[in-house]
Amino acid sequence: MASSVRKRDGRVVPFDLSKIRDAMFLANIRIADERMSEEQLQRLAARVADTWPASMTPSVEEIQDRVEEVLIAAGYAKTAKAYILYRAEHQKMRDMDNSLVRVYEDLTFKSSAQADLKRENANIDADTSMGTMLKYGSEGAKSFYDRFVIPSHIAKAHNEGDIHIHDKDFYALTETCCQIDLVKLFKGGFGTGLGYLREPKDIRSYASLACIAIQSNQNEMHGGQSVPNFDWAMAPGVDWTFRKQYLRQYSQFLRVRGHLTRDQREDFLEEIKTALPEPVTLTNVEESAVHMAAYAEKNYGVPAEEAAAAHAFAAEEALRETDDATYQAM
Repeated sequence: MASSVRKRDGRVVPFDLSKIRDAMFLANIRIADERMSEEQLQRLAARVADTWPASMTPSVEEIQDRVEEVLIAAGYAKTAKAYILYRAEHQKMRDMDNSLVRVYEDLTFKSSAQADLKRENANIDADTSMGTMLKYGSEGAKSFYDRFVIPSHIAKAHNEGDIHIHDKDFYALTETCCQIDLVKLFKGGFGTGLGYLREPKDIRSYASLACIAIQSNQNEMHGGQSVPNFDWAMAPGVDWTFRKQYLRQYSQFLRVRGHLTRDQREDFLEEIKTALPEPVTLTNVEESAVHMAAYAEKNYGVPAEEAAAAHAFAAEEALRETDDATYQAM
């Protein structure tokens, strides 16, 4: 029987029969209809060891090859298959360890000027301690995904530069680099997981909720975010603000001029929202003013010239207030 064995790193160590027995046991315990007794395990392990005389020093790979042959010859084909798979899995893990150690060596002992890997992300200074620590985790995750998650042909294509898997270190964790459609999000309001936010009615609310949406999303994802239709999404908020300011200033003008009491002003504000054919906006304010003048004259006795003056004042003030509000919101 062999008295020594050559390890993968070249070291020669004493031959240990129990390691062969244990490897066979771990493979056999998974196969219910080929269960071996302790005596059978010992006998087969000894058969493997007797392959080489004491003067020879087999390698670990040679011993493993012989284990497969002995199992098959003894009628334990399923156990042999389980052993082969177990062996392949551990080889994959060793490969990952070896390549990852080389990567960690570069990260630890080379500057970014010497190692392309440390310049991969322009947002991270990998020469700093925290930057290096981030790269340790990033490269460890990539190595794991390449060998255990991503199909081998896809991982190979990425590593050879035929394709690029963006932010591969977050591959199985979350989405990355997404766009947020605020138009769809704001319609009817939305939930953050901690509460529900109703549909905004002011440019300042629009801007605040845009920030909340980005902030909430950032807690669940990795990478950059963008709002590709930001101006378009904010435009209704500008209309809401202008509308509120215009109606408030219009009704306030009529109250100051004595055409409305305090209570009548509140009634007027509620009534006019349904009396107008469509909501007041920056683009239809002149047309809306005609309908408002007719309503104010019919229901509150406001003279046409007073309604015209109210419109001129309200339009100017609402535009100024909306401009200020939008500036502050942004």
